Amino acid sequence: MVHTNGRREQGPRLIAIVGPYQSGKTTLLEAMLYRTGAITRQGKSADHSLAGDASPEARAHAMGVELNVAGATFMDDQFTFIDCPGSIEFAEEARAVLSACDAAIVVCDADAKKAPALQLILRQLDDIGLPRIIFLNKIDRAEAAPRDVLAWMQPASSKPLVLRQLPIWKNNVVSGYVDLALERAYVYRELAESQVVEMTADLAALEKQERFALLESLADHDDELMEQLLADMEPPKDRVFADLSRDVAEGHVTPVLFGSAEHGNGIGRLLKSLRHDVRSVAAVAERLGARTGTIAQVVKTVYTAQGGKLSIARVLCGELPDGATLFGGKGQESRIAGVFSYTGTSHSKIAKAVAGQTVALGRLEGIATGETVSTTKGVTRQLAPVAAAHGVYGFAISVADRKDEVKLTGAVHRLIEEDPSLALTHDHDTGEMVLWGQGEMHLRVAIEKLASKFGVHAQAKPRRIAYKETIRKSVQIRGRHKKQSGGHGQYGDVVVEIKPLARGEGFAFTDTITGGVVPKQYIPAVEAGIREWMSHGPLGFPVVDFTVNLSEGSYHDVDSSEMAFKTAARIAMTEGMPQCSPVLLEPVLAVDIHCPNEATPRVNQIVTGHRGQLLGFDGREGWNGWDTVKAMMPEAEIASLIIELRSATAGVGTFTTRFDHMAELTGRAADQVLAQAKAAA
Repeated sequence: MVHTNGRREQGPRLIAIVGPYQSGKTTLLEAMLYRTGAITRQGKSADHSLAGDASPEARAHAMGVELNVAGATFMDDQFTFIDCPGSIEFAEEARAVLSACDAAIVVCDADAKKAPALQLILRQLDDIGLPRIIFLNKIDRAEAAPRDVLAWMQPASSKPLVLRQLPIWKNNVVSGYVDLALERAYVYRELAESQVVEMTADLAALEKQERFALLESLADHDDELMEQLLADMEPPKDRVFADLSRDVAEGHVTPVLFGSAEHGNGIGRLLKSLRHDVRSVAAVAERLGARTGTIAQVVKTVYTAQGGKLSIARVLCGELPDGATLFGGKGQESRIAGVFSYTGTSHSKIAKAVAGQTVALGRLEGIATGETVSTTKGVTRQLAPVAAAHGVYGFAISVADRKDEVKLTGAVHRLIEEDPSLALTHDHDTGEMVLWGQGEMHLRVAIEKLASKFGVHAQAKPRRIAYKETIRKSVQIRGRHKKQSGGHGQYGDVVVEIKPLARGEGFAFTDTITGGVVPKQYIPAVEAGIREWMSHGPLGFPVVDFTVNLSEGSYHDVDSSEMAFKTAARIAMTEGMPQCSPVLLEPVLAVDIHCPNEATPRVNQIVTGHRGQLLGFDGREGWNGWDTVKAMMPEAEIASLIIELRSATAGVGTFTTRFDHMAELTGRAADQVLAQAKAAA
């Protein structure tokens, strides 16, 4: 199908809106919805009247905490916009959806402090191969010219940034722009289309200069255009637009537009760029390898109060009718209970979805966010699997009534379906259920959602550290259990040698019994008694890295039993272990901290200030201007690491950990742990 202007029909497109925290993404979504007539009034973030961020948690914290989905039609083209949270704590929300998008609008304002956050976002788009347009927002408040802003933005981008517009300044305020491709000047009008104006002589001269810079960037990928520039020939506008569209789609350049979302400035030009420069879903299908049949990519899972589970999915190719049976890459099979158009918190049923559409699929059981589904059995493979995020902050969660624990676990698993960057673990050493996430706010919002969406009021508290204890000295001790209370009595008598083992060797039990002084059938009971005792040593923690040898003992023909020898073994351990110079052990983790290199000295101070041992640092592989700091840190010091790290790195630092070893803990730190354990007992 071809439009009357010769432009090929592109079909429904999916556009992600991404950008650093507080750059104005949701306000931009609002402005685009208003400009396209999808809403009748442009709301404001200050009075919580934006169409996006409508959840109670988003409004309570005045920040995006989840994906917002909205649809619009512009000049007969259908768009679905997905507004992604800007905070790094909620950034994983975007990971699954970006792979299925046609392009991204990267919203940023003229704040050089946000360069590291911008780099993170652009790096993610690079990894996916997703075309992008930068929208420099809040231009009405900017003090620097866009060309100066590009100077600090360019190092954050692996792609050349090219100015698509030239600002028109009036009384030190940007009042309009010159479209460098169209060679036409406009002045802004509040919440309305810009108005065409004549260029002054000075502005026209500057426009020629900036336009040539744009054409030079395009000529890097067009030899004929390069020849025209060298010959001082003016290229046809159609060729400029065609080159710009191709270079954006193929990722050769990133155009930079500007405006003010709050005032509706620059919105029309942005929408036209999306319409002309963003290719159809066929390009996404080709990029992901979805070539035949009906294939869809699940980009988000939500649970609604009325409709239950909904899977937000992008149809990559084919048509998806209501009632179809879909097959996942892991052999799952599920029948759709409805195809819905989906915007924000509302959805309406439709008969089918066509290639390019982003829809909600009802009750797609067994299919998770990030999975690829098809109507053909046995051909589906995961086109863009979502790797599990590494949790950097954890709360121990519980419910007041133990009978509600099953309800809590079920609600958390549904929450994790909605947000795969959360994780739930059961700590066998402490007995706690631990909810892991990407930061303190991330977990706070998760706890609030458990209450508001699933009716589960969970209690959150700092998680306990799995301390252990061991011994430094050896001892030989007798344990005797003798009791007479009428009838058969109880008698067990053992002599054991308790010795320390090397760190990490665990526990070993041996016996050197001779002459049957302890009958063979009772020896396993001695080991069982020791194992039962070792879960709670003299310092109050599980005991590790020691060996016990059963060397002597005695028994009674009538009164001895397995229970008697288990009790005798426990008596020996209770009396002997305090004589072995017990010492506390704490878990030590190997930590890799990723940070911009200007923050590395501060990160090193944070590590050493938390009893950490620096092992060195090196450039982060594949990341220009970033370091990876390697260290050993006690797990007890990790709890607040992410908070300090983000404070020192403009919010972008992160880390991964893995257990390395147990180390002795002595002195004041050990005294504090023991005092806390005693108080909690």
